[in-house]
Amino acid sequence: MLATLARTPFHPQWLMGQRTVPDGISGITLDIGAADRWIESRLAPGVQYIALDYPATGRDLYAARPDVFADAACLPFGGNCIDTVLCLEVIEHVRDPNGMLAEMARVLRPGGQLHLSMPFLYPIHDAPFDFQRLTEHGLRRDLEAAGLQIVEIRKTGHAIRNAGLLCSLSIGGGIYGRREWHAYSLLPVAAVLIVLVNLLAYLLSLFWPDWNGMCMGYELKATKP
Repeated sequence: MLATLARTPFHPQWLMGQRTVPDGISGITLDIGAADRWIESRLAPGVQYIALDYPATGRDLYAARPDVFADAACLPFGGNCIDTVLCLEVIEHVRDPNGMLAEMARVLRPGGQLHLSMPFLYPIHDAPFDFQRLTEHGLRRDLEAAGLQIVEIRKTGHAIRNAGLLCSLSIGGGIYGRREWHAYSLLPVAAVLIVLVNLLAYLLSLFWPDWNGMCMGYELKATKP
């Protein structure tokens, strides 16, 4: 039901769109923060997939089914043994992000690729395991410090859609989890407001100029020299 609703303007996160698979995933692939392993079924034949998650978040919050439970800042793999590392919407939840980046660089083979995504303008989630947001410049700084070379980085989401997303989440978030009677009475109003905000932001984004200063997040590809 919720999965179906997420594909309609009635859902506060509708403007985020659907999850996509990065291009160029090959060889031995380590998925850090794999959660429900959603990406595994979408990989090309021949990719050797390894799912890794952290117990306090993956197991306790998402009922994850990884091959390995471990801390991403202390990966249980040898050096230069992984062809591709995936780290999608995970780095904000890591207590030691620089340690994780150093570990990803260590296990990657020379020429191996890292595909990483991170939210920027998005509410606190999975508390208390939500530690940071980084700009494009912060991501460049930290990846270069880890010895990785950024091949491509792009922002996600039109500025207007991101404004609509934050507005819709604020409307829904004010009611979600509350048990007071007046909160339930606001549900029909919230549903109408969320639909109106989502549709207005979507339509406006079709012709309004985008703005790089306001984005949902970043997606990047980096390589180990």
